[in-house]
Amino acid sequence: MQTFYIRRKSNWKDANELSVTAGVSARVGNEEMPDRVRWIRSYVVREDDGGLGTVCIYQGTDEAAIREHARRAGMSADEIVPIEDTVVVRDDPAKEQAMAA
Repeated sequence: MQTFYIRRKSNWKDANELSVTAGVSARVGNEEMPDRVRWIRSYVVREDDGGLGTVCIYQGTDEAAIREHARRAGMSADEIVPIEDTVVVRDDPAKEQAMAA
């Protein structure tokens, strides 16, 4: 599977809305499309309009599978970019914070 960066701009008003969509997204990926898409992680960002957006990392068989997953989950896929390589300088900060707790 190819790794993709997906940008979703201002899809949610608040964290509760985002949480509901995340549950649907996980179900669609895990139950309906497990051989076509894998959700790796998402970073939640505050948009200029006050809404929430995400920067997501997914693996998928192709861009069409990523778009189909977004459609089924009821969210946008404003930008989909194939990732060529990964350079890790430090562990993800969320992982470091969890280990410190």
